[in-house]
Amino acid sequence: MIIVTDSRCTAYQQFGHPERPQRISLTVERLRAQSEIELVWAEPAPVTEAQLERAHKRSLLERLKVSVDFDSDTAAYPDIRAHAERSAGGALYALQRALESKTAFSLLRPPGHHATPDRAMGFCYLNSAAIAVMEARAKGVGRVAVYDFDVHHGNGTEDILLGQDQCAYFSVHQFPCYPGTGSDSYGNAHNYPVAPGAAREDYRQALAKALEDLERFKPELVVVSAGFDAYCGDPISDAALQEEDFGWLGCSIRELGVPAFSLLEGGYSRDLPDLIFAYLRGLAGK
Repeated sequence: MIIVTDSRCTAYQQFGHPERPQRISLTVERLRAQSEIELVWAEPAPVTEAQLERAHKRSLLERLKVSVDFDSDTAAYPDIRAHAERSAGGALYALQRALESKTAFSLLRPPGHHATPDRAMGFCYLNSAAIAVMEARAKGVGRVAVYDFDVHHGNGTEDILLGQDQCAYFSVHQFPCYPGTGSDSYGNAHNYPVAPGAAREDYRQALAKALEDLERFKPELVVVSAGFDAYCGDPISDAALQEEDFGWLGCSIRELGVPAFSLLEGGYSRDLPDLIFAYLRGLAGK
């Protein structure tokens, strides 16, 4: 299994912000300390303006160079565009490995699924998942599905992919919750809202239903927006999933039998390294 990361993504932070460098650094420590899964470490691929512009408007790409915060949650950190480009590059590297029938997980920050065509928001600046989907389509891949199990609806990914030929978006998320979207399905956007405080079994049922519908779409490639904030111990959600549920998710992705790769989105608990490891074990069939 391939882990795509870059230590530079830990170079920015805001005191008290949940999207902190330790999400990556502690997970890297956890993965390097284990011997159950054989890992190959890799760095993000370079990205081009053309690749970014398939998903984003030029106005956003220029705005990312301006040192003015985007909102109260999304700061204009120094060199944030470069950090966001490396996250997108991680997705592009993982995409290429998936097309070679290899398993890859992009372990980078910032996350991306809230970034819309023209707006950075929700800790996200560039939409790595959508950039990778558009790159896959440009490479001639047929039907591409995104499976997003972050506890927050990936409004940006939905916005970018809505109506795109041979693309489909499947999102299981808490609703009502930030960013306030994802209550209904329409077109190629398939949403599975779960009420705050719902039982763990109900959340699992929604995840399973989304996977069943994704299988019926018959994708040639699956992009997984892997958010771990539906965990019962996460500080910014009211969800009930446990560590073993992320192992089940990894196993379920593997059992699709379709080329797939995963990108880190949310997940802010101290247990994040263990949750990611459980997911990777599932992907590896352990």
